[in-house]
Amino acid sequence: MEFDVLKPVFDGKRCVILGFGREGRVWLDILKRLGCCAEIAVADIKPQDIKGVTLHCGEDYLQSCRGYDLILQSPGVIIKDFLSPDDKAKILTQTELLLRLKPCRIIGITGTKGKSTTSALIHHFLSRCGFNSMLVGNIGVPPLERLEEMSADTVAVCEMSCHQLEFVRHSPNIAVLLNIFPEHLDHYVSFEAYAQAKRNICRFQGAGDTTIVNSDISVESSGKLVTAAFGKPAEIWTDGEKIVHFGKEIPRGDIHTKLRGKHNLYNVAVALTAAVTAGAKLNECLEALKSFDGLEHRLEYVATVNGVEYINDSISTIPEASIAAVKAFDDTDCLILGGMDRGIPYDILGDFLNTGIVGNVILLPDSGKRIGALIANSEVNVVHARNMEQAVSEAAKCAKRRVILSPAAASYGFYKNFEERGRHFKQLIKNIQYITGNHQKEGSNDR
Repeated sequence: MEFDVLKPVFDGKRCVILGFGREGRVWLDILKRLGCCAEIAVADIKPQDIKGVTLHCGEDYLQSCRGYDLILQSPGVIIKDFLSPDDKAKILTQTELLLRLKPCRIIGITGTKGKSTTSALIHHFLSRCGFNSMLVGNIGVPPLERLEEMSADTVAVCEMSCHQLEFVRHSPNIAVLLNIFPEHLDHYVSFEAYAQAKRNICRFQGAGDTTIVNSDISVESSGKLVTAAFGKPAEIWTDGEKIVHFGKEIPRGDIHTKLRGKHNLYNVAVALTAAVTAGAKLNECLEALKSFDGLEHRLEYVATVNGVEYINDSISTIPEASIAAVKAFDDTDCLILGGMDRGIPYDILGDFLNTGIVGNVILLPDSGKRIGALIANSEVNVVHARNMEQAVSEAAKCAKRRVILSPAAASYGFYKNFEERGRHFKQLIKNIQYITGNHQKEGSNDR
């Protein structure tokens, strides 16, 4: 798409970039290249040193947005009710602008868990089937960063977070809504507000569009609805063994995947459906599945040291994800949990751990305190660690078979993001290998 198509959106406007992370930097590059704004400002809680723009930094940075024509929001900036309805109406996100422009066909994927794996799977299927597929969005590439590469024959597979969807007024051609669990409650006035942000992915679809949605979720959409489920019949469903795709059974023997965990067959089933909806052939997608290696920080095998496997599942930020991780490796004897406490409920995780399925639980601050208070089974060895270094050290002492880092908590306040947390965990495992002289070959997600 020609870059100048953006000019009418910003011409003569006073624009403030809200949040100066990676997406904020892309916003600034776009506005400077266009050269048509009446004013460019950046508002961020952290001090910034940017030439040629108005800066609003510090605790009151949100209030500085008033008076601007457009508020260019970056994901992760907490809005809640800090801005008036009139100011919120001025918010423009890169996801919204991509959906408004529709430079190509767009497949949007959201959900509390599984959206990164599902997005990567869809992209992998389409690429292997000969489509001009592009993976953008919450998976690490701001939605507009590759706008100029998009053409009529492109299929943009866009992972969409709740933050990217909260203020959209358009929807993708194919929308995927995997699930909704309590998450990011510190960013929203209520769980329903968070859930509504997720539902926005299909709310503005037209008659020619398609939504693939978990059968437990009710949505508004003018597009075709396709229901998906785990453990019960739907148009697309799996019981963790076979996949049923519009009444056609795909037996487990025909599903060759390196992904661990029965829950991942749900992601596979949905990804197959999205790719087929986009025009790919089911049998070619199943063949492509064999070569999909999975993603870093998602049930990622790190190494085996002294006979103990170490698994990095740093992407886990909710209880359901940690439970799924343990179920994926059913002989796990040590689990590392905890991180930023956002007030999400941990009762389901407490009940799970009280079964004694994991003999050793290492807890990190701050949410580890609440999780530990829920563990009443005296046979579970509960250890409170000060930091990741101590957590890994304690895990190495007590584990005999497998250690999983699956925090069920966000990383913020302790790490920049879950990737940094996962990399730190992996480096600590490498340190153990070096100290013990146990240099066994590292593996991949197919273990």
